[in-house]
Amino acid sequence: MARSISARNNAESLYLVDSSIYVYQAWHVHHASRDIDGKPSHAAIGFTEFLYQLLSRRQPASLVCAFDESHGRSRRHRIYPSYKANRPPAPAELKHQFTLCKQFVQAAGITALASNEVEADDIIGSLAATARARGLASVIVSADKDLCQFIGKEDAIWDYTRDTWMDATLIERRFGVRPSQIPDLLALTGDKTDNIPGVPGIGMATAAKLLVKWGNLDMLLENISNVANMKFRGAKTVASQLADHADTVRLSRQLTGLHPYPIPAGLCWKLAPDREKLNDIFRILQFDDAMKQRWVQILPW
Repeated sequence: MARSISARNNAESLYLVDSSIYVYQAWHVHHASRDIDGKPSHAAIGFTEFLYQLLSRRQPASLVCAFDESHGRSRRHRIYPSYKANRPPAPAELKHQFTLCKQFVQAAGITALASNEVEADDIIGSLAATARARGLASVIVSADKDLCQFIGKEDAIWDYTRDTWMDATLIERRFGVRPSQIPDLLALTGDKTDNIPGVPGIGMATAAKLLVKWGNLDMLLENISNVANMKFRGAKTVASQLADHADTVRLSRQLTGLHPYPIPAGLCWKLAPDREKLNDIFRILQFDDAMKQRWVQILPW
């Protein structure tokens, strides 16, 4: 039986939402609806429903929604222009709805953060580190395995859609490495989702064996010749592939780890709704009376 997850059971935990995932999910699964200007609003409506359900299920006092706005312009793109080049750009209709989502989040008194330099992952990782330094546990709300690297001893990651939770122990059990080793693991295996190159022939299991043995990527690359003597099938081939692709691995490692986001001075992550702004976004999204009322009832006025 898995041990108790501290952040899951701690009402004071800081909830960090990987928001773009849930906007995209709503874009694909919700029925068509229109805002007051006649523009599609189904992704925004679906995202607000996700937020409502999160608030009703967990009642977090502290919550931050991080959004991705660095498309094609981030530090990672400057390092590797092909980063995420396999992803089509968001259609104009969806971009408009991202704006509506941020407006709703802010009106509900939830802190919304985005950056042209770094991604939502980096914002979340930087906030989790800040919270940890203040003695506060974090719950990262995401289905993205990349964010597992930010989980500390008291933190947890919650895949909201599947309702599955992992703490540091369960992450190590799943991936074979500690959360802090996840960036090295992904640099070795590559990540097709983000178009990050890896070492041919090295999958998750082999990468985990290498990191358990050598601790981190730098030590592994310093001991490539010794990899051939490790006791697993194909060790010599793996050593040869590592030698041939060492530069690729070093490049990939610049993409898989944290790019720090400067936390704004005095940032408040407690919910503080604004009734006037909320009424305005209710009007724009054409919420009916029942939808308005349940939001008014759930928010901490």
